[in-house]
Amino acid sequence: MFKNREDAGRQLSDKLKQYRGTDTVVLALPRGGVVVGHEISQALDLPLDIVVTRKIGHPSNPEYAICAVDEKGTLLCDEAERKMISESWLKEEVERQKKEAKRRLHLYRGNKKPIKIKGKNVILTDDGVATGLTMQLAILAIKAQKPQRVIVAVPVAPSEVVGDLKKKTDELIVLMPPKEFAGAVGAHFQEFGQIEDEEVVQLLG
Repeated sequence: MFKNREDAGRQLSDKLKQYRGTDTVVLALPRGGVVVGHEISQALDLPLDIVVTRKIGHPSNPEYAICAVDEKGTLLCDEAERKMISESWLKEEVERQKKEAKRRLHLYRGNKKPIKIKGKNVILTDDGVATGLTMQLAILAIKAQKPQRVIVAVPVAPSEVVGDLKKKTDELIVLMPPKEFAGAVGAHFQEFGQIEDEEVVQLLG
């Protein structure tokens, strides 16, 4: 059990010490991941940026991701789940989440340009992984920019997702034993409050 996202970030930093002072960038998934990423970037003296992918929740259970989309409209779905839902509903939801991804990028980055990651190590983090779709889409977006290595570092992730992530990354760090995953990321934190836009902007500033 983690006290809060800051605690998780500090614990991850301990596992990532070898990247201190190297040509490495920390990329975080907003909003909660930015709190974790900020701790890592501060502890290891590395630059921090964001990668925005949005979860598309099941129509009857919005917390359960069936797809993920980024600001460009790149879509990654659990195909078995996708077959069970209306394509017209999905199309609308994709458009809505794509707009939200664009809004977040614009708001959180302001006028700053994204940090170039070609040829660099990338530590990709979030406050936890459930279905893994938003993280897998973030990995695809990062790999398209040809980094040296992709390291995914998260506090918690379930066993069934860990195998997929291992195949897609150069290194995977998960602090809690995956077999102990409690079904929801927040269940592993004493404090897991909603992070507001203002806090993300402040941490990235």
